[in-house]
Amino acid sequence: MAHASDDIAQPKLGPLGWLRFVWTQLTSMSTALFLLLLLAVGAVPGSIFPQRSVDAVKVAQYKKDHPDLFPVLDALQFFDVFSSAWFSAIYLLLFISLIGCVIPRARVHYRHWRSAPPKTPARLERLPEHGSLEAGDGWTPAGAADAAAALLRKRGYRVDVRPAAGGRGPSIGAERGLVKELGNLVFHASLIGVLIAVAIGGLYGYKGQRIIVEGETFVNTLASYDTFNPGSRFSEDSLTPYAVKLDKFSVQFDRDSKSHYGQPLAFHADVTTDTGEGPQKQVLQVNSPLSLGGDKVYLIGNGYAPVITVRDGQGKVAYQGPAVAVPQDGMYTSLFVLKVPDAKPGQLAFSGFLLPTTMRNAQNVSYSADPDPFAPTLTLNSYTGDLGLDAGKPQNVYVLDTKPLTELNSRAKGNGIVLAPNQTAELPNGLGSITFSGLKRYIAVDVHHDPGEGLAALFAGLAFFSLIASLLIARRRLWLTFEPGDNGRTVIGYGLLARGEDLRLSREAQAVRELLEKHLTSDSENRS
Repeated sequence: MAHASDDIAQPKLGPLGWLRFVWTQLTSMSTALFLLLLLAVGAVPGSIFPQRSVDAVKVAQYKKDHPDLFPVLDALQFFDVFSSAWFSAIYLLLFISLIGCVIPRARVHYRHWRSAPPKTPARLERLPEHGSLEAGDGWTPAGAADAAAALLRKRGYRVDVRPAAGGRGPSIGAERGLVKELGNLVFHASLIGVLIAVAIGGLYGYKGQRIIVEGETFVNTLASYDTFNPGSRFSEDSLTPYAVKLDKFSVQFDRDSKSHYGQPLAFHADVTTDTGEGPQKQVLQVNSPLSLGGDKVYLIGNGYAPVITVRDGQGKVAYQGPAVAVPQDGMYTSLFVLKVPDAKPGQLAFSGFLLPTTMRNAQNVSYSADPDPFAPTLTLNSYTGDLGLDAGKPQNVYVLDTKPLTELNSRAKGNGIVLAPNQTAELPNGLGSITFSGLKRYIAVDVHHDPGEGLAALFAGLAFFSLIASLLIARRRLWLTFEPGDNGRTVIGYGLLARGEDLRLSREAQAVRELLEKHLTSDSENRS
């Protein structure tokens, strides 16, 4: 005996059918939301693992620290997340999905906006909110319908008056809240706009960092940046010429609180900028960036830069100028590393700490007791040997690998270098000397150029307000019927229906009833 299923012809989709099926699934709202969530999850590795576009040195260090795990993560492109094939695929699919969602819905909504409200139901009492009332004397069904239509238009309804036909009196079909769906469409279109703006910023924007010491000038050229991360379509010709000179940097520290003593309260950088129209005095502060030539210059850090002079074994100046020290704590105890590859006969290096206000504890260990430079000292170890700068491998200028070097001075040897301002220390074996001449402040700035930033802000604002509109505005349909009553008066029936959940529908029904009672239940001499 044959099964019933054997008699059923199973249709074959074919290539075109499969394409339609895939397109339908891709352009569904659930798929768009899933891709949006997947994009957020996909960005997580970019915040966990170092990225080559941001800091290649950290990536190299991660490879050194995790030799077994690194090849696996690198094959998954976890160190190039935002330019990886899989992240780009999610981004592109989300873009296509949103477009596929918005365009068909926009067409449907446009046709609905142009069409009349739905036909009047035969039995209004089946609607969730309904009722009836009698018009006053003198109101004919046609006159009452015209008056009710005018009242509903003032209330924001789209109104269609249907004349009497088929033995039934005139009726009204009305609708309001179409802006709700419009807000929904604008919201999704704005998300597409945000994606486009972000893509423009990623293609044509750039981000760079620079440390500026007091008295130095930063010029917006590619060679002036300490680190630089360009977009994939970046061109050096797109850099807008301008200059920023750090005149003075001031920090206000907390001197009153015992629990927060020494914490910074305010940062204040006096700078001179020049965009080609002459020098201009400006102030750079945290959360108050400079706007120069389409770039935003942010203050992101600060510290001290000891002014150093290093002479080599031949008595020549191998290094002269400020050297950046990186703060390690709230008292500005700063890590100091200086590499001198030009020293002869052997390259020199120094590492240690800058203490702005030097004090000693019970164990005779130096520490900084205050972030201001009341008694600055440099405590250093010195080394000689090949610094590895000629190998072509990227190095962190603030990290010194001492393994291949020969130690000259150190605390362990009992000949560690301790320098106050205007003091000089001679290196062993006649290899040179180091002089601590004074102390300057520096700032670290972050330069952003994002040509899509304005568009992203515009579309984000549109998305926010359109989402609020789509959530707060209710979409409702209202029908009114006008029939002659047994006593000669016109009986007005009404019914309301919400598109979706609407907890305020009963309140709207009561408001419509009160409006009709106020204007149509009074007697009239001429309402034809």
